[in-house]
Amino acid sequence: MKRIESTFDNLRKQKKKALVAYLVVGDPDLETTLDLMEVMVSKGADILELGISFSDPMAEGPTIQHAHERALENKTTLSDALDLVIQFRKKDSTTPIVFMGYMNPFEAMGAENFCSRAYKSGLDGILLVDMPPEESRNFTRAASTNSLDLIRLIAPTTDEKRIKNICTDASGYIYYISVKGVTGSNKIDPVEVKSKVNTIQSMTDLPVVVGFGIKDADSVTSVRDLSDGIVVGSALVNLIAEGKNQLSDKISNKIEELSSALLSE
Repeated sequence: MKRIESTFDNLRKQKKKALVAYLVVGDPDLETTLDLMEVMVSKGADILELGISFSDPMAEGPTIQHAHERALENKTTLSDALDLVIQFRKKDSTTPIVFMGYMNPFEAMGAENFCSRAYKSGLDGILLVDMPPEESRNFTRAASTNSLDLIRLIAPTTDEKRIKNICTDASGYIYYISVKGVTGSNKIDPVEVKSKVNTIQSMTDLPVVVGFGIKDADSVTSVRDLSDGIVVGSALVNLIAEGKNQLSDKISNKIEELSSALLSE
């Protein structure tokens, strides 16, 4: 059983929801990224989603755009991110890791080359924001060959026919975008989220996680019973942007807050 599938299976047996924590590789530097990955897991993160820096991250709000810029200023590469996974796996062989990014850096490395290296490094999945199913034949084949999950995004505006097509082509889990906008958006409509997640769940047995706009205990509480998990990114990246002073403690406190909110009745 793959790590992502095993994680959701174990959480389901415990009647828990997944906390997926996001940060950008190389922001503020690779050493700190590795340290924060370990801190997040120790405080309750179930899956790590690592942003791969790109010059035009179109789906990101200002917070994560700036994180991409900082990582690029540090000359962080996709190869650096794969090496980081190798380092993380020396201590943790169970926590799933997903790369979230945009097609250009991955295409530059090549689908076969990337997926082969990713499997050997201990990566579990990839989520390419600007790679629709119609344009992903090479990556779909290479990911499957190398036991990588190909995670798909579904937006509030996605119609039912396309949802079915996306679900057929996905593995690992489905990432539902809870708001119409970019990462870090503030307004979540729980009624709309519930309706859309129910539609998705009627078309797939894959877990569905909700992201965009989830930043604190209140926003977690508003959606925690509507899906199989949540994704938190901008709230964590904001803390990283404040600088290294007490950064580990800040991240620890935030993950504990989010994790506790997921567990609350």
